[in-house]
Amino acid sequence: MAYWLIKSEPFKYSWDQLVKDKKTVWDGVRNYAARLNLRAMKKGDLAFFYHSNEGVEIVGIAKIVKEAFQDPTTDDDRWVAVEVAPHKKLKNPVTLAQIKAEPKLADMDLVRLGRLSTQSVKPEEWELVLKMAGE
Repeated sequence: MAYWLIKSEPFKYSWDQLVKDKKTVWDGVRNYAARLNLRAMKKGDLAFFYHSNEGVEIVGIAKIVKEAFQDPTTDDDRWVAVEVAPHKKLKNPVTLAQIKAEPKLADMDLVRLGRLSTQSVKPEEWELVLKMAGE
């Protein structure tokens, strides 16, 4: 299993909306590096759900339920989407400030590649963030 981080501005699509919808298509990604991450996601992989711009915190864990397919928001076959479902809300959100304050997370993509909308997360980073969330 691989670990990921997916970002959404809560006013556009929040964790609570994902829970309400039960699943959603993660589409509209137009960055080449983020697209590579979407293509690498496998069914059953887990992803931190990160609220960007407001909140700036990891609030939950989503599960990849459908692997990469043609992004329905474009006819350009270079772009893909995945389907995600809520897996678990974190006991305590983990803020970007907390992550940046943890030296062991200095190389995390969220810190190094802040603007990238889909990111990989190393297993040791995953475990540390879960610990920070009280999981």
